[in-house]
Amino acid sequence: MANEKDKVFAGSIPDIYDQFLVPLIFEPYAADLARRLAAFSPKHVLETAAGTGVLTRAIAKQLPEVDIVATDLNQPMLDRAATTIQRRALAWRQADALALPFDDRSFDAVVCQFGVMFFPDKVAGFREARRVLRTGKPFLFNAWDHIGSNEFVNVASEALAEMFPDDPPRFMERTPHGYHDPNAIRRDVDEAGFTVVTVEAVAARSRASSAYDAAFAYCQGSPWRAEIEARGGSAGLQNATQHVADALVKRFGRGPIDGSIAAFVVTARAP
Repeated sequence: MANEKDKVFAGSIPDIYDQFLVPLIFEPYAADLARRLAAFSPKHVLETAAGTGVLTRAIAKQLPEVDIVATDLNQPMLDRAATTIQRRALAWRQADALALPFDDRSFDAVVCQFGVMFFPDKVAGFREARRVLRTGKPFLFNAWDHIGSNEFVNVASEALAEMFPDDPPRFMERTPHGYHDPNAIRRDVDEAGFTVVTVEAVAARSRASSAYDAAFAYCQGSPWRAEIEARGGSAGLQNATQHVADALVKRFGRGPIDGSIAAFVVTARAP
């Protein structure tokens, strides 16, 4: 189960996240979700858990005329996002996806890129999405598959468990990769009152220019960083990053590396 520290993206994390982690694992799924959204021809889109704006940018490219309200719980992430895209029909707003500050039935699409895993109450978050959607309009989101189906992060997790055997950092298993049962996802979306729910497994590739870049992205561009620093301080963080990089080199070789990533993409309709 996620804890409060799992939701903290602050300090240097937003910049590292956007520069290294976004191209490593998020961009392929952002393009996929934007294409799926475009099929519904929306005019007024709400994005929750927008992070540093990878999906926001993909939507703006795919649907240049659509109005977008992009929200996130973490203002530092939105501050980073706002530096990456300038657009007339785009508003950034800090908001909790479980308590959205918008009127009922005020959007004709809600999208969420790898954010629902952080919701402390998934059904409550889905109900909020349904509340602000107009009748018959779509809610689209994605969630990572089991960590074992995502090669780079699985190797990184195993390497950190070797380094901290008495108390392994478990952020990735616990939260980003902690909501991977498609039947449970479907049940939660159904319980929130949506209709025509589909859950599709989608595989993609993760690529990095080096093993160290991938290790740096995971260890220093996510809340894993706080867990590592709590066990070894700043020196421990550097040692952990190098240890993960060495494990990735051992598995994938030197130079550019390539691994599999896997997620579930969900499409639902508001009644």
